[in-house]
Amino acid sequence: QVQLVESGGDSVQAGESLRLSCTVSGVIFDNYPMGWYRLTPGKQHELVATVAATSGVTNYADPVQGRFSISRDNAKNIVYLQMNSLKPEDTGVYYCNKILLTSAGWSPLDDWGQGTQVTVSS
Repeated sequence: QVQLVESGGDSVQAGESLRLSCTVSGVIFDNYPMGWYRLTPGKQHELVATVAATSGVTNYADPVQGRFSISRDNAKNIVYLQMNSLKPEDTGVYYCNKILLTSAGWSPLDDWGQGTQVTVSS
């Protein structure tokens, strides 16, 4: 049974930074690329960043490019999301998940964890 436990969310002012963590258990962690998603009211889960299983290759959605940085520690089964220069539109619940590249793009593989709330005030 895969468990995804996100943490690190908080309420901050615009321009500030946060570092999110996601601890993964129940799976051979370094077999899978990982992604961070965010969920905002009225929208579906939006993929904001991905990191390859072992190569360290990363990709970012346009709205967060240059401000967010995803990384992982395969020895600790943790994936991180460093978020700098936060904006009010970054507000949402952030989730991590194992991801799979399909013809339709990246898809999450597991049930969602509880997520971690990020609130950015202007």
